[in-house]
Amino acid sequence: MPIYEYISENPDDPERSCRICRRGFELRRPIDRAPLLACLACRHPVKKVISKVNTPKVAKPLSVSDAKSAGFTILERRDKGVYEKL
Repeated sequence: MPIYEYISENPDDPERSCRICRRGFELRRPIDRAPLLACLACRHPVKKVISKVNTPKVAKPLSVSDAKSAGFTILERRDKGVYEKL
């Protein structure tokens, strides 16, 4: 099941949102179910937020030995259009 993020439609108005929906919350819901329209705690309107995508970060460039140990073939350019396997 995917995880959806929701936030209050009026996050700046404390009269129309609770502490939970003002900050935003995550909810696991089946794909075929309709989007949530009201906060589960205070029943005020909420909207679905598009989340950031989690991508791995590479801390350092891969060295030739790291690439070889990972199973990659390393080629080095020797002449114009000529590559040599390291």
